[in-house]
Amino acid sequence: MSGPSIMETLFQRTLEDLIKGIRLQLIGESAFISKAMEEIRKEIKSTDLQTKSIALQKLSYLSPLHFVDMSWAAFHCIECMSSPRFAQKRIGYVAVSQSFNEHTPVLLLITNQLRKDLGSVNEFDAGLALDCLANIATVDLARDLTPEVFTLLGSSKVSVRKKAIGVILRVFEKYPDAVRVCFKRLVENLDSPDSRILSAAVGVFCELASRDPRSYLPLAPEFYRVLVDSKNNWVLIKVLKIFAKLAPLESRLAKRVVEPICDHMRRTGAKSLMFECIRTVVSSLSEYESALKLAVLKIRELLMDEDPNLKYLGLHALSIVAPKHLWVVLENKEVVIKSLSDSDSNIKFESLRLVMAVVSESNVVEISRVLLNYALKSDPEFCNVILGSILSACSRNVYEMVMDFDWYVLLLGEMSRIPQCQKGEDIENQLIDIGMRVRDARPELIRMARSLLIDPALLGNPFLYRILCAAAWVCGEYVEYSTNPFELVEALLQPRTSLLPPLIRAVYLQSVLKVLTFCIHSYLRNKSSGLFPFTDNLEGVVSESMSKGKTQEASDLPTPAQDDVFNPRISDDNPYEDLPLENNGEDSKFDSFEKNGFTRESIVNLLNLIELAVKPLLGSLEVEILERAQNVLGLIELIRQEFPDQLSPRKEILAKEESEVSKLIRSMNDAFCEELGPVSVTAQDRVRVPEGLVLEENLKELDTICGDIQPSTSSFFAPRYGERIEESLASDLQNGEDSEPSRESTSLLIEHRKRHGLYYLPSSASNDYPLANDLRSGENDRDETEDFVRLTAQSLAPKKKPNYSKPRPVVVKLDEGEVTLSVASKKPSSKYDLLSGVIQDVLQETNLMDKSSRKGKEKVSSDVPQGSKENVQDPEDPRREKSGLRKSKHRSHGKERKHKDPDQVDGKKDGKSERAREKSSHRHGRKKTRQRAEGPLNVSAQTPVIPDFLL
Repeated sequence: MSGPSIMETLFQRTLEDLIKGIRLQLIGESAFISKAMEEIRKEIKSTDLQTKSIALQKLSYLSPLHFVDMSWAAFHCIECMSSPRFAQKRIGYVAVSQSFNEHTPVLLLITNQLRKDLGSVNEFDAGLALDCLANIATVDLARDLTPEVFTLLGSSKVSVRKKAIGVILRVFEKYPDAVRVCFKRLVENLDSPDSRILSAAVGVFCELASRDPRSYLPLAPEFYRVLVDSKNNWVLIKVLKIFAKLAPLESRLAKRVVEPICDHMRRTGAKSLMFECIRTVVSSLSEYESALKLAVLKIRELLMDEDPNLKYLGLHALSIVAPKHLWVVLENKEVVIKSLSDSDSNIKFESLRLVMAVVSESNVVEISRVLLNYALKSDPEFCNVILGSILSACSRNVYEMVMDFDWYVLLLGEMSRIPQCQKGEDIENQLIDIGMRVRDARPELIRMARSLLIDPALLGNPFLYRILCAAAWVCGEYVEYSTNPFELVEALLQPRTSLLPPLIRAVYLQSVLKVLTFCIHSYLRNKSSGLFPFTDNLEGVVSESMSKGKTQEASDLPTPAQDDVFNPRISDDNPYEDLPLENNGEDSKFDSFEKNGFTRESIVNLLNLIELAVKPLLGSLEVEILERAQNVLGLIELIRQEFPDQLSPRKEILAKEESEVSKLIRSMNDAFCEELGPVSVTAQDRVRVPEGLVLEENLKELDTICGDIQPSTSSFFAPRYGERIEESLASDLQNGEDSEPSRESTSLLIEHRKRHGLYYLPSSASNDYPLANDLRSGENDRDETEDFVRLTAQSLAPKKKPNYSKPRPVVVKLDEGEVTLSVASKKPSSKYDLLSGVIQDVLQETNLMDKSSRKGKEKVSSDVPQGSKENVQDPEDPRREKSGLRKSKHRSHGKERKHKDPDQVDGKKDGKSERAREKSSHRHGRKKTRQRAEGPLNVSAQTPVIPDFLL
């Protein structure tokens, strides 16, 4: 290849020219960069290293900022980094650090160049090589360059030594066996008088200890010396982080370091060091009362500071100490509450976490009210965070903190009316879940559901459509708890429902079908003397309904005085009969229901209302809406055909058996009366796979067919109930000659329970429901801070439970498989990784060898043979302890032979004296081996020995 011309070299654009051209270009940035890349590709092929290095420098600039690929220039990077000129070498190293990775094909070509530069006398060349190795080190590079890094750990040049200490962390990660070579010298750097070297060494140990702190307990004396002697705040901060990990593992260590940490906390003027001392105390030394009180005092100073950063740190420290010492949060409750309205979002979120940390059964009502007031005044993001926190706290462990479910249902309704609310899915799930689990909450639940359905503000918020879906489902599923079912129909069929999505409107229509079935069935029971001539059938229906929990007290049954009027809702024992229903300022056709109950006129008006509202839906293109509309209108048509004269029974019918419509209504009511309950999340896992079913073969094309369909988390119950109704209709039509279809459906259910009883709740779980509490929080206009001060003052005695006038309602729970909001954390593994195991071996070898040498100086005389000393030290190696006493003896023999070979070569010793010496040495080594094996220093690698400075 010919060299570049003089003109190309003189007029080559530099990096500065390239940057100016990008800023001043007129042809478009992408076009300009494409043109510059063409120039770079030509220039980088030059044989002149200066031209090549400038082109590579420009490529390194464009790559991260404009996403230009530079992998094609890998070999050119190696050419530049091998240049003898430092400026060109630096460009090459920067390009290599930026573009090379483990899969770069030419990575192995730089090993020798790195080794050469690491051994260079020029500290700048060595620094470049260390920086590059820290970025691109692989297993092979770390293994091959470990000796050079070990040499630089003892370099006399501070900058090189500091970088070598930083590189060692990456080398240990890639090649753990490098610990056996470099770890001792790394520990020696903790004794360096230079603060830069000490800071680098402590930083490396801080990173290592954060992953496996137990392995570094033997280095506690070194860290303690740094904690006491160092004056560098950043070094002290890193040492405190190390002690925060080590102190919980060893009580003696915590007792030793607590006083120096408190001294630093009192004397320092640096807020960063003071906060680290606070965090160490509250997280790892909170058992020491004096240290904790001092930390609380310093936290108070941070909370009162005007700097938002320091205020946030104070709140963060409170969140750390809150799980163990809740009284610290209560002492600073005023500041925490006021921080909910702070302009800094981080401060608001941290204060909210602290408020939720003090929630309990005794104050959940007051705290929820205070937070709801703040949610109304907050921005949409923080408002939904508050609502999510309330929902999560109240539903934790199956609503264990909720004592009054009537209050909680009303709270869910208030949340739904907040304009910024976007928690529709969570509120929907909880409304349905409470309805299935807590029977005593259903009257209040259906009242709240109707109020949500008639609220026009909710129809304009797409985030709340899920709540309206749940409200409609509740109205249809628990219609028997309503004081006026006709008003539910009016709410479900209001014209504004045309704004809702089709699937939600389908749920509305399904609920209308359930309410209509209930009303017609109740009316026919009123006319049982004429329509049901067989009293046995009536008694069976009533007793069966009562056993399912669907009828009220015996006073609800028709009496002779109630020939034309029947109202199963009005009872002396019904606490909801005097509660007025909201009509939203509109007159209802069914205002007389409270006085007259189910009458012929009210049923006719109900049929006319439903027919008028549902008929236009027959032209809908949505299958779900069309199917349910036809079901509702078909039922109405059957009723009108059977009772043409305003639902007045014909004379011939009175003399015959029970009509087909009456049996159909009864069957549908029986189908809807079966109470739903929560299902265990493990139920599907317990279903046995039928023999011969291979899911992979039968469902292999399911992904291609339904790949774009995402499973919905919503609780739409309409399709399932549509199938139940169709099954009930088909069963009644096929068995029209049977006299008791309701008993047949019940027998089928009983048979299904016997066959699949594993997936049903026990019958006692849904029958023994005590009455709901009627606890109501007082309405007042006091300041939120005063409210919280009062409620938190009551929480100072956490063991004292509030006195409720009524017992807590029963919440249906499954025997097993119940999912709570808290996720169980994985247990830490008892096996350390490879790096931790090697570090433990090296630390224990060093520690035990130091102790052995110290004992040897005190007890062993100078004339003891060298082989004996080796025998004393051999058993201390933890790797050799595993092999047992016999292997230790054999190793002792091996070492003795190694020391005796030179004597045999020289011929200075005769055979008899050699055998005598060998025998005595062997006895001495065996005795020491047994002593060591039985002594207290025989510790496994998982329990490192802490030096005696803690004793």
